[in-house]
Amino acid sequence: MLVQPSCSELELDHQLCFALYSTSLMMTKVYKPLLKKLGLTYPQYLAMLVLWQNDGITVGTLSKRLLTDPGSLTPLLKRLEADQLLNRKRSHEDERVVELYLTEKGKALREQACHIPSCVVHASEQSIEALTMLKEDLVRLRDSLQKNQ
Repeated sequence: MLVQPSCSELELDHQLCFALYSTSLMMTKVYKPLLKKLGLTYPQYLAMLVLWQNDGITVGTLSKRLLTDPGSLTPLLKRLEADQLLNRKRSHEDERVVELYLTEKGKALREQACHIPSCVVHASEQSIEALTMLKEDLVRLRDSLQKNQ
């Protein structure tokens, strides 16, 4: 019988990726009931955050901002349009480009969502300062990983 050499680096609790993954799962669980009241899923909420900040952007710009493939946004955007939160329009300059515009209902939803960040902070049981530092560290990590792909 062969004895496996010790390789403690491969233990689950030693993995940064698992800490990030499991934290992401818990974060989504915190958001879910808050977003349900608004009729949004978490990915829809992320798209709306971008649109509340930059109404009239293209699908391509939204996909870059969310670090996702434009094709994967199509069902999400169709649902937001069916819910009358946004309108998708072909660009006059290039019909291949789709522009996204919030409806009045979509703009009004922003006010209903204003309490969400404070609810998440409260659920985290962390200070604003600690969460700000954590976010900055995570952004640096994400940017480094993206640069080194």
